[in-house]
Amino acid sequence: MFRWITALLRRPLRPALCPAHDLGQRGERQAEKFLRKAGMKVLASNYRCDAGEIDIIALDQLKTLVFVEVKTRSSDASVLPESAVDTKKQAHIRAVARTYLAAHPQARQFEIRYDIISIVWPDGESPQIRHLENAFR
Repeated sequence: MFRWITALLRRPLRPALCPAHDLGQRGERQAEKFLRKAGMKVLASNYRCDAGEIDIIALDQLKTLVFVEVKTRSSDASVLPESAVDTKKQAHIRAVARTYLAAHPQARQFEIRYDIISIVWPDGESPQIRHLENAFR
């Protein structure tokens, strides 16, 4: 009767990461390091709420709250990573930002900015990171 529960409990809690997912996570970690080196304070990573998820929320020079979408690709031969942040994705990010601001009223004192960090990371090479500030409004 409860065989399916037993079978479910035997499964690993986290499935093995696919290569694209692993590349994305490595890219997000590199983006965090990049932002910290640039003097930004990372407030949250992979912030999730009812509206969705944003990769990084950071504070720039203690005056601007920055919502950062990170796009990582192993090659830019066919398309640049940042081109994946289309108008639909931008609207999604703005919705997450509104939800964050509603949940954190103290954050409303800051200016808001939406950035994209575009990373091209060929296998076995160093990542090439581009920071697009004010990528959209």
